[in-house]
This record gives sequence, C-alpha cells and structure tokens, in this order.
Amino acid sequence: MTSRAQEHKATEATGAAGRRGEWKECDVLILGSGLAGSVTGAILARQGAKVALVDAGHHPRFAVGESQNPQLVEWLHILAVRYDVPELKHLLDIKAVTENIGPHHGRKQSFGFVKHRPNREPDPREATLFVIPKMLTEATHMFRQDTDSYYLNVAASYGCTIRQDWRATDLDFDDDGVTVTGHDGEVFRAKYLIDASGFRSPLAQKFGLREEPSRLKHHARSMFTHYVGIKPYDEVNNYPEGLNPPPESPFHGGTLHHLIERGWFWIIPFNNHEDSRNPVCSIGLTMDERLYPRRKDITPQEEFDSFLDQYPAVKRQFEGATRVREWVSADRIQYSSKQTVGHRWCLMSHAAGFVDPLYSRGLSNTFEVVDALAWRVLESLKDDDFSVERYEYVERLEQGLLDFNDKIVNSSYIAFSHFRLWNAVFRVWACFTTPATIRQIQARQDYLLSGKDDQVFKDMEKAAYPGLWWPDSHAFKHLLDVTAETCEKYEAGAIDGDKAADIVFEAIRNCESVNTPFGWKDGEEHRFYRATTPTMIKFMWWCNTQAPPEMRALGRAMLSGVVKSSLRGKKLT
Repeated sequence: MTSRAQEHKATEATGAAGRRGEWKECDVLILGSGLAGSVTGAILARQGAKVALVDAGHHPRFAVGESQNPQLVEWLHILAVRYDVPELKHLLDIKAVTENIGPHHGRKQSFGFVKHRPNREPDPREATLFVIPKMLTEATHMFRQDTDSYYLNVAASYGCTIRQDWRATDLDFDDDGVTVTGHDGEVFRAKYLIDASGFRSPLAQKFGLREEPSRLKHHARSMFTHYVGIKPYDEVNNYPEGLNPPPESPFHGGTLHHLIERGWFWIIPFNNHEDSRNPVCSIGLTMDERLYPRRKDITPQEEFDSFLDQYPAVKRQFEGATRVREWVSADRIQYSSKQTVGHRWCLMSHAAGFVDPLYSRGLSNTFEVVDALAWRVLESLKDDDFSVERYEYVERLEQGLLDFNDKIVNSSYIAFSHFRLWNAVFRVWACFTTPATIRQIQARQDYLLSGKDDQVFKDMEKAAYPGLWWPDSHAFKHLLDVTAETCEKYEAGAIDGDKAADIVFEAIRNCESVNTPFGWKDGEEHRFYRATTPTMIKFMWWCNTQAPPEMRALGRAMLSGVVKSSLRGKKLT
C-alpha cells in the first residue's frame, strides 16, 4: 500500500471528534513505557529522532524486575556515555538513586541463597552468598513505580511524544513504515516500530511470533506482591554462632532467595539502606508448575500461606507483616519467539521472551538489547536503510539471551533439591559475573580514552556467543554446557546428585578461566564469597600474570585503561 493510500485509510478510520482525523508523523514509535521503552525513547530522542512513546497503562504503577545485577549497572553506564543521556547515571548506585529519584530504594549488596526442606529448620551450612565487589559497582533494589515514572519523564524531557492509557488497536506495515492506530482513533505514522510491551505484545500477536510450544526447557509459574513489616532473615534464622554471613554482608543486605525443591521465594527489601524511607519489601514465589500446579479452589494469599506453613524459618520473616497490594499470580511465565526482528520492527527483550527472575538478569538482558538496537535505528534513520540484515545481530543476541539464561536457570532449579549440586551450579553462575562486568568496564574506558570512538562498542558485538554473559569466553561456554548436560542427566535419573556435583566441581577445577583469588575452586565448605579490595588486587594480579589468554587480555586491558586515565587525569564516567 502506498503512503498516499495509507493516509487515506487512516483518515477514513478516524472521525471528527477530539483528536480523530489527525495524522502524526514520527521516526520511531515505541509500544510500552516501562524502563525498556522509556530509556530507549530517551536515547533516540536525545540523538535527534522524533519518537512517540505509547502505553496501554499509565504511571506510577507496580512492576517487577526490581533487583539489579552488576552487568545491568554497567550497561546503564555504557548507555549514558554512548548516547549522552546523563540521567541514566542516576541508577548506577544507591546514593545516586536516592539523591535523584527519591529515598524509596534499597541496596543490592549481595545475592543470598538458603536451602529449605518442608517442615524442618534449614541447615545453616546449606546456604551460599555472593557479595558484589564494590570495585565493580553498587547495585540497588529499584522501587519500580518511582524509577519507571522518572524515566518516562526523562523521555518526555528529550522530546518524546507521550501517550498513556493509549491502546494500539491496529499495526499496518508497508514498505515505507508502519501506521499505528489507537483505541481512540488517533493515528501515528512511523518509520520504525519497537515493541517493548511484554508478554501481551501487539506485534507478536499480529505476526504470530510466539513459539508454541516454547523451546525453553525451564518451567515455572509465579506469584508476587509487596509487604511491609518483613523481618530480616539474619534476625530470625536461629543459626549457631559463626554460621551467618559476616556482619558487614548480611542476608538482608541484598536479594535473598529461599530455595525449595524446584522453586524459590524472593525477599527484596527497599528498607535496607539508611536513607530509605520506604518500609516495603518485594515478595515473590516462583515454582515449577508441573510439581506445584496452580490451585483454582483457593486464593493466592491462601496458597502463599500454605507454602509458608511448610518452611518455618521463612514463615518467621512474615510474623506481623502485612500485604499492601493485591497478588499477581501467573501461570507458566516462560515464553519465546521464533523471530524478534523484521522489516521496520523489533520485538524487544520481554516482548520477545522471558525465562525467570532468578539471578536478576531481566533488565540486564533488556539494556544489552537496547544498546545493540539503538545505534542501528539511528543509522537507519540517517540512510533510510531498515533492511533486516542490518538488525541480524539483534536477533542473535535476543535468542542467545533466552537460550543461555534458560540453561543456567533450568540447571539451578534441578539442583535446588541437592545442596552439593546447587553449590557447584551456584559457582558456575557467579564465577563469571566479575569478568563479564570487567569486559563492559574495559569497553567504556576504551571508548572514553579514544575520544568516544563508537567502534569500541561495535567491536563488542564480534563475540562468539551473543547472549552469554561473558560472550567472548570459549571456556565459560564449555563449562555452562557441561553443567546443563550434567544436571539434565541427574533430573532424568541417569546419575545421582553426588555424582552430578562431582562432575560439575571437577569441570570448575579444570577450567583455567575460573579465577582462584575469589575461592571458586576452594573446598565445598567455602560458601560465602566476599571480594574485598585486597581480593580484587589479587584477582587483577592473577589476571595479568597467571590467567589463560582470554582472562589475561581482559585484565591487562582494564589495568592499562586505569593507568592511562590516571596519567591523563581523566575520570572515566
């Protein structure tokens, strides 16, 4: 259909009342104004694009995805400097969030995991903890109704046209762009469409993009809400002296995961920082729906309470606590798409698929996609080339993010029932978080030291395994594959849990890229990992002197960047 015919169609489709009959031109239309959509809109508008940002709902609103990880923080830092959106730095640490967005957010000092068995007190030796190295970042627990509203306003301040409570009823693509009609008859004409909405993606529905059934191996359903009055686990767990984490890194200092067979509770406090004025904790329960089918004969609260009744140490956290919003209860939350990019459109991040909130990877994955998508859209607008080939990497990245996350999450759920195996799988996940983040920091350093040569970031996309959290590492890819294969054998009954644990621990010991200063190769009694400044110094020394080539190159590049910036008197921000 020609543009003239499209205009005629749009005019006929709209009446005379209110805004009806108007035709609004824009370069990019974004469906969904959560963090993904608003940040993308702010970036594109800051770089001169004309953006319309529309949403079927409105802000402020409840959203999950409240817990950061180190890579998320660094992706935000990269986006801030690459696209000149300084407001993104307001999410880089708890101090910045508190000062710029408000005193309603918690700190994310650590990832804590405690194993529970029904009707028993937990064994204090069956817990693991990874404290995020301060040298890398200081993550936060985001009170999403505040953060999302803030970044919607940032997008508006850079010139985005905003529509809330605006539901797209028709998407009509042609060679020159897309015509989007709203429920009120208002019509937008865009050169490119980004769907950042989520599971109920209008774009996925229009083109039948969902995989049925999903290829994802992991299975889980979820229920979640907010509470006030939750007690810190450190105060109620009854552990003997010396078996709690160190006082400077308590369970309540970060995101706490209570592990049950093929499921977990999350406790995400917004009140664990001295400047927070928010008494709320985010609470959730995610579990394999094949083992725990959803009951239709009881309320979500009754179902949640029935789980609490089985786990006494978890239940003590809830004594005297009060729920402050309705439960959201969802059936299987895993979904995937057979295609995520097409001519003049992209199904972005959570609109493309989702695995599980375990390990807080949702927004980290999202902003890696935003980084890969934004520069391509800006170049397409300059040269009017929206060919699918230009966006092929975005497709591989989004599918890889789903597949690799599915491997580690599915392995983890399998391992929840056997602590030795869990202890090994936990190490596989955690041991590459630091080098993966250093890779990002190194690229940002190189970009700033080069005078902002964008090729630095484009070269990051030449990695062998897009979507793997350290995508350059052949050793990590092999270790993850061994872990997933071993856990699946245990699940199938081909080997027992101890044998599976032995195999994964052996694979960790044999992997040269697993660093020794953190203690990942130490005995199984080493369960709490806290990288102090001296530990990080030993880690950098190991990277530069003893590590295999892929780690040595990373360590030397980062150390070189630090030295160069110091000599030049530059602050790499």
